Amino acid sequence: VITVPAYFNDSQRQATKDAGVIAGLNVLRIINEPTAAAIAYGLDKGKASERNVLIFDLGGGTFDVSILTIEDGIFEVKATAGDTHLGGEDFDNRMVNHFVEEFKRKHKKDISQNKRALRRLRTACERAKRTLSSSSQASIEIDSLYEGIDFYTSITRARFEEMCSDLFRGTLEPVEKALRDAKMDKSQIHDIVLVGGSTRIPKIQKLLQDFFNGRDLNKSINPDEAVAYGAAVQAAILMGDTSGNVQDLLLLDVAPLSLGIETAGGVMTALIKRNTHPS
Repeated sequence: VITVPAYFNDSQRQATKDAGVIAGLNVLRIINEPTAAAIAYGLDKGKASERNVLIFDLGGGTFDVSILTIEDGIFEVKATAGDTHLGGEDFDNRMVNHFVEEFKRKHKKDISQNKRALRRLRTACERAKRTLSSSSQASIEIDSLYEGIDFYTSITRARFEEMCSDLFRGTLEPVEKALRDAKMDKSQIHDIVLVGGSTRIPKIQKLLQDFFNGRDLNKSINPDEAVAYGAAVQAAILMGDTSGNVQDLLLLDVAPLSLGIETAGGVMTALIKRNTHPS
């Protein structure tokens, strides 16, 4: 079982499946990452009353929001939204650009065309970004970054948040879109579940918490492992596992994007509307 971002289109899914086959894997199914995370989250809550769960999945390169209803082991996806080109790498890029400019100012040299220097700077920036999730300041120390020049500098959490503010705020748009498509008000969401390494960024947690009027966010599942855990559960079901909470699990997912055919005049006629279940 291979997982993909929920907002992947059909050709992206097919390419992922092909890659699995080329790697010698027996690909049983492609499932959506937020849905897999929801399984990881909801497996032990299978017998509880109906809960509306919002999965906020922000990884290294992609961003997904899915809203599911979980009741009696039935996981029904109500809506999904996202951005296949937003994630931790974009935050790294902002920091890299900031320091390229700083290097230019300090040393009158442009490192933007030097691949090795950029790679070393990017690695340091990613490390600094992680540090800023738990500290208010991070230092960057790179010996002989370019033409023998050592680059020692630092960045505060506030400065990092400022340089990424538009990207951070932009994560709320798919949340609003998913709520609209699910025909739900934000007050109807019982659990807000964080998935993906980038959800460790305090500012992103705060924006999401403020959007939901100060509600607590659920951090009970490991943001790095939840998707793999859910995929393993799905694989167990497909292989006929009959253990307790696995055998009663049913997954009802939606098509994230409309699927259709080209009709006369080059117009796309949707046959399967987005956020609907195949019946």
